[in-house]
Amino acid sequence: MMTQVTAGDGHVLDCWLAEAEGQRKGGIVVLQEIFGVTDQLKAVAARYAAQGYDVAVPALFDRQAKGMVIPFSEAPRGRDLMLASDPEQVMMDVEASIAMLAARGGEVAVIGFCWGGGLALRAAQGLPVACAVSFYGTRLDAYQTAPLVAPVQGHWGTEDSHVPPEMLEAARAYWPGMEVFTYEHAGHAFANEARPADHVPEAAELAHDRTAEFIARHV
Repeated sequence: MMTQVTAGDGHVLDCWLAEAEGQRKGGIVVLQEIFGVTDQLKAVAARYAAQGYDVAVPALFDRQAKGMVIPFSEAPRGRDLMLASDPEQVMMDVEASIAMLAARGGEVAVIGFCWGGGLALRAAQGLPVACAVSFYGTRLDAYQTAPLVAPVQGHWGTEDSHVPPEMLEAARAYWPGMEVFTYEHAGHAFANEARPADHVPEAAELAHDRTAEFIARHV
């Protein structure tokens, strides 16, 4: 269901909420790619809700364009919105989503994809999260400004054109405590089943299994 959360500066944003099934374990905030709150991310939310987590997917483009969901075929539009966003405001929106889930009880993890994968690293640098997971997080060099204060696990394909090997190696050197998995014959967006040309089912399932185990360890 779609609900709303209010950021620290008073901005009200939409937030998709999938409520936990069975015994509730805690919360997970899922951070979007550059396409908005897509049906594919709602499916990710349902996946983890079935494992006992309340899952929130905040609409991080709401400050620029309320309710904006961009087709996967129109990536430049999403990139423009991402580049136009204010990083501090984005993190306020993420923090508000974390607080909303924390108020429901238990600890909160973050999982981010693409742009959101980088934001997950930023969350692990200073927001009250139990842990963070980055799926093919981009712009890694932009976040190398502070240590990680929460445990982080990351998943990248070895053929990801957005994250060349030297970028990933620099990130691993900067954050030596980050747990990193790489996947052969996988590129960017390998876990997005709504993008058949990019989806690598075996890598996606393994990455999600590792993510579930990691979150269960920390939440």
